[in-house]
Amino acid sequence: MTGREVDVAIIGGGQAGLATAYHLRRAGIDFVILDGEAVPGGAWRHGWDSLRLFSPAAYSSLPGWPMPQGGDDYPSRDAVIDYLTRYEQRYALPVERPVQVQAVIYDVDRLRIETDKGPWRARGVVMATGTWRHPHVPHYPGQELFEGQQLHSAHYSGPERFAGQRLLVVGGGNSGAQLQAELSAVTHATWVTERPPVFLPDDVDGRVLFQRATARIKAFQEGREPDAPPGGLGDIVMVAPVKAARDRGDLGSIRPFARFTRTGVNWTDGTETDIDTIIWCTGFRPALDPVAGLDLIEPDGTIALDSTRCRRNPKLWFVGYGTWTGPGSATLIGVGRSARDTAAEIATILTGLPT
Repeated sequence: MTGREVDVAIIGGGQAGLATAYHLRRAGIDFVILDGEAVPGGAWRHGWDSLRLFSPAAYSSLPGWPMPQGGDDYPSRDAVIDYLTRYEQRYALPVERPVQVQAVIYDVDRLRIETDKGPWRARGVVMATGTWRHPHVPHYPGQELFEGQQLHSAHYSGPERFAGQRLLVVGGGNSGAQLQAELSAVTHATWVTERPPVFLPDDVDGRVLFQRATARIKAFQEGREPDAPPGGLGDIVMVAPVKAARDRGDLGSIRPFARFTRTGVNWTDGTETDIDTIIWCTGFRPALDPVAGLDLIEPDGTIALDSTRCRRNPKLWFVGYGTWTGPGSATLIGVGRSARDTAAEIATILTGLPT
């Protein structure tokens, strides 16, 4: 297959890629989205069956088209997938899928995107691959000795096959809370968190959290103490299943264990517990494999940016990876701002790049 030319290639067709595409389309930029998934929906397709957003539909929308209101206060995973599918269709976004991007490399005055379907050449590349493909599992002493099952939340689908098992759910964010709530209803599940989890009032949702997180970041950037009330994107929103677990007394957590044993874990007080399965709700790292060969990735796994533009390669932008690419940019509620600013910058400077 011969190479194809485009002004901008967006790598990743999930929420960050679609939001950026919307603004590039409005700016009249010629672009393509290269998506590794076989169908629309991005990483949401890999979420567990009962996964819920932690903000209402009205505050969880991509640019241009509000997420339709459903029957639930907090939309389900399937509702989000349906929304992203229809969003892509609504704006007739040019998505090529499934396309596995193998590498982004320098090519004279362009970047060449090597894929399993042949190469593309672009004047600019927006990386929007997110984090789902890089789940993070922390290391504990003796981990290799453990004979039970270890599963990351990225690969968890539902509670049925764990009925009757002894489980540890490790991780104190919203994913940990939602899985603890679900699993504790069918089996003995112990919730392990680094510190006591922060439960938000029942009327505080992801919209409020995003506003608070943004206000604090702005304050730090301006060199002043934040005056926003506590509550960040990692704090736990009381969606219905989590409320139910709280009401039945299943949301207590304990501090981390010291090491693994062959059959379970050893706690810091010297006691041991036999465990069948450990489910890691311990987050993700940026999925930056396509640009690994460009020698841009910092020791902490991020890339040095000016806003969302790569400091060491001005033909590259990064959208949707978390705080280092913009406040709340890994969320539906937060990615729109980063996508808008990125597309505006591309539209402004694209004619200044070599042609």
